[in-house]
Amino acid sequence: MLRSVVLIMFFALLALGAVSFAAGTYVNITEPYNATVTSNGSIYLGKAGPGQTFSVTISSLTTNGTGAVFSRGWNKLVVTSYPKGWVVKNSALYRSTLTIDITPSPQAANGTYKLELSAVNIGNYSKIGSLNFVAYVNITPNVFRMSVAPEKVYGSPGEPKSITVTINNTGVSDSPFIINVSGIQGVQLQPETVIALHHTSETFKYAIFARTPGRYTPTVNVSSLESPLVRKSVGINLDIKPSLLDDYYAIGQGSPIFPIIYEPSYVLMYVIGLLSKL
Repeated sequence: MLRSVVLIMFFALLALGAVSFAAGTYVNITEPYNATVTSNGSIYLGKAGPGQTFSVTISSLTTNGTGAVFSRGWNKLVVTSYPKGWVVKNSALYRSTLTIDITPSPQAANGTYKLELSAVNIGNYSKIGSLNFVAYVNITPNVFRMSVAPEKVYGSPGEPKSITVTINNTGVSDSPFIINVSGIQGVQLQPETVIALHHTSETFKYAIFARTPGRYTPTVNVSSLESPLVRKSVGINLDIKPSLLDDYYAIGQGSPIFPIIYEPSYVLMYVIGLLSKL
């Protein structure tokens, strides 16, 4: 009989402990991805480039030890410890979601860094105090993948041809990217600023051209607006062939007396070109 009572009490205590644990205070992280962390817990955020700003967002909702729900339990999210040279902007107060912005040093070496965060119930009016946890982030320039299509582009002098640049942002930063194409003699193409949010893949159109016939090997460059160390390049081929209009311009400059006739309608244009020289 005594043994049975002891066993009942033992299992009751276990059940009570399980309920208390399940109903304990927690933090719901919503960005850069969904996760739940408890007091003194830890979380790995992902990758960011040196100098690339990233954010951590939590929900203000939580519970206390008895399971009572507080929709605004957390009123502030702060970073209490971070590496030297980094810049931190703590969250606004009393919002339904609380966001901190963290900018690593532009000179941060590759590696995993530790941040200490604290969700705060201001004035402890909900009797849940603060919840401290640790976040880790990997600093590396390898935070995106890129591809370009087509790899071979054909056109005429001065004719804009569209290429497709795909950026797969595998990092946690929403920092914009810059697309630029170099290597076309006599042409200075304007860079374009685009956004591919963290953990997403986006496709962008970019127009290229050359002024004179020839074969070119331009380079498509993608870099982070915030970090020149975050960059990748892909080489493509651009084949520019003379247009019919160029042929007629050549005729006017004393090209062969018997030009290649492409279509009957072009004969008239050729004759007009000759007459204009008389």
